[in-house]
Amino acid sequence: MTLSHQLIGDGNRIQKNTCEVAQDVLRMGALVEELFRYSHQALFRGELDRVSLIVQQDKEVDRYYRQIEMRCATILTLQAPVAQELRIISAFMQLVRDLERIGDYAKDLGNIAIRLTLYPPHPCMPKLAMMSQKAQIMLAKAMVALSELDGEAGKKIKLLDDSVDSAYDELYRTLAHQRDIKGVVEPIILLALATRHLERMADHATNIAQRVSYIVTGNRD
Repeated sequence: MTLSHQLIGDGNRIQKNTCEVAQDVLRMGALVEELFRYSHQALFRGELDRVSLIVQQDKEVDRYYRQIEMRCATILTLQAPVAQELRIISAFMQLVRDLERIGDYAKDLGNIAIRLTLYPPHPCMPKLAMMSQKAQIMLAKAMVALSELDGEAGKKIKLLDDSVDSAYDELYRTLAHQRDIKGVVEPIILLALATRHLERMADHATNIAQRVSYIVTGNRD
């Protein structure tokens, strides 16, 4: 059963309001996925024109975040939802924070991409790009899980997150223990930040998937 079908129910006003919020959450998720792609293109393909798009679109993401939080709070305080609908609204309020943070990290990665153009490409870039791709896949799967109410999504995406964590550990060790650095250390610092941002983006994608599992099962595992 899809998220929309779950919320249609008997068509009462509370469910209609929640369904409208759900659609906004999915739209916000699509925007954040696009932001993530833009940051990848800027950082690994040198497409720096994407950075201005990230800044513009992040404002739209923030607008959705504020709007969704406000509407969820209104439903909780004025309409007293029960059972699964209450779980859905509570999960929405949490997962839009995850989406908003991913958008912020994407904007930071865009800024890092601009600053890295001052330096030669580092040998770790291919591994970092692979880490970025895995994190993007995780976010895409998390949003599909939300749309389809996949109660097993949390466990599935946690396995992908383990892979990203391993990549993070390897890259961090490589950057932290690099010797004979010629010139300034700024590119090493920037790459370490980028690695950490991607690891956190993957964590937030995992959070989203786990919140979907909570919507379906009521368990917070």
